[in-house]
Amino acid sequence: MSMQNSKASVLIVEDEPDISEVIRYNLSRAGYRVRNTLDGEEGLIMIKEEKPDVLILDWMLPSVSGLEICRALRRQKDTRDIGIIMLTARGEELDRVQGLESGADDYISKPFSPAELVARVASVLRRSKPVTSQEALMYADIEMDLTTFRVKRSGRYISLGPTEYRLLRHFLENPKRVYSREQLLDAVWGPDIVVEARTVDVHIRRLRKALNSENGADLIRTVRSAGYALEKPLS
Repeated sequence: MSMQNSKASVLIVEDEPDISEVIRYNLSRAGYRVRNTLDGEEGLIMIKEEKPDVLILDWMLPSVSGLEICRALRRQKDTRDIGIIMLTARGEELDRVQGLESGADDYISKPFSPAELVARVASVLRRSKPVTSQEALMYADIEMDLTTFRVKRSGRYISLGPTEYRLLRHFLENPKRVYSREQLLDAVWGPDIVVEARTVDVHIRRLRKALNSENGADLIRTVRSAGYALEKPLS
């Protein structure tokens, strides 16, 4: 059991008791502090009582949908940095993209392997709380403080979800270098996590939106048929 796992908390919001119990059992064995509820509204109350490090959120819930919960958490300053994994029986690509665009960091479809879910929780935690010996990364007018996990652009704080933070950090560590979607998946999600390449595009859009919220120059360059790079525009 790692020290990180023993201190990390997970909240499961899943209305199927058997599935909820399987997840709770496997995460508890992996060393996480786990709470669970079958109801979305109760889940929101539990989040206010104690903010979890990772939220495992079912898409379809009886009182309030997982998508609504996800969007609500991302709108609030004190909950927007929670790692969110959407759990659902839906398998269509459009649904997966909709889940990611609502603010989820990852997406796993039922039926799923408990071992894979545990691995994805660990991956979301690594992205939201990276370990580093450096204190700051900078490029152009972007500054990332690696001790407080805060990002500024032109002196103004920018709010990023865990995946966007990790993605930006990777770009800041390697400015101007073009990375393919597959390379970004390996670097940000990890080689052992199965995620579709389309997921990268969704998170790039979210990162762009956050960085450019004050109409700053777009520093993320799209290279057709190649990938993405963090680079100042030529003009």
